[in-house]
Amino acid sequence: MIDKEAELKADMLRGLDGDANAWRMFLIALRAVLTPFFKQRLIGRDADVEDLVQECLIAIHAKRGTYDRTLPATAWIYAIARYKLIDHFRRMSRRSDIPIDDVSILFAEHTVEDGAIRRDLTKVMAILPSRQRRLIEDVRIGGYSLAEAGARNGFTEGAAKVSVHRSMKTLSASVAHHED
Repeated sequence: MIDKEAELKADMLRGLDGDANAWRMFLIALRAVLTPFFKQRLIGRDADVEDLVQECLIAIHAKRGTYDRTLPATAWIYAIARYKLIDHFRRMSRRSDIPIDDVSILFAEHTVEDGAIRRDLTKVMAILPSRQRRLIEDVRIGGYSLAEAGARNGFTEGAAKVSVHRSMKTLSASVAHHED
């Protein structure tokens, strides 16, 4: 490691002094140092390893002006690598993996149009007395049978059927009147 340290530091210092070829050689050598460092810590996550190597190379290139020339290059490099790894673990702890079968839970079941429709429906239904409105909501929106909706709202099945029919006729007439 002493030879590697000396080689890395020499290329880095020449690169910091303006030698573009030395800086390129430093970054190439650095890739060979960082890849095993991350592979050891992220077993089986090769894509993450490559991402972290790239992040480190970018960070080292961007922060090269902060390097203290009296310190070993590898100490500075590995400090940056450790911080990048810690940041990666923090990001991973916030991220949750959802199996592709369950991806539908990520999408909203309702759209903006649903909200507008619900608002319009509420306005139209407001013309009905509350008992009839609840009956219509149960049968036509909630999916209850006439017998179930009637029982929930104090109607017999026959009375619920008549009430739903009359309420729908009233609502249709109200909407038709507003369309003219």
